[in-house]
Amino acid sequence: MDQTTASTPQSATIAERVAKTGIDEAMIEALVRTFYGKIRDDALLGPVFGAAITDWEPHLLKMIDFWSSVALLTHRYDGRPLPAHVRFDIGPAHFERWLELFRETTAEVCTPEAAAFFEDRAVNIGRSIQMGVDFFRKQAAADAAR
Repeated sequence: MDQTTASTPQSATIAERVAKTGIDEAMIEALVRTFYGKIRDDALLGPVFGAAITDWEPHLLKMIDFWSSVALLTHRYDGRPLPAHVRFDIGPAHFERWLELFRETTAEVCTPEAAAFFEDRAVNIGRSIQMGVDFFRKQAAADAAR
């Protein structure tokens, strides 16, 4: 069998995920664009994101690549999310609101199965970033105290 057409465990996993959830690039784009529209309009998150992002289209394309990499294993995202978040004054309330808006958006634009998939990943990603931000700040405070 030709290597370019060989079935791999990864391609089988993605095919199964797509069949079960209906996730495709169009759904990912709708999710990202709808979600960040809500973010921009949000009283808590809008100012934080607005201060960080001056040109939204490149950010949206990066987030589409990110979620495509997460859901479809496309490997299009090449970034480091933690440094992007550490520099902002964000705390637990921001992460909770981010997740609340994300869940609201998945309910609007995704199948129930896709919503469950994305929400599970978002919870883990949000938790990981929040832990990283907290660790970095504690480390910076300890270094400053020396």
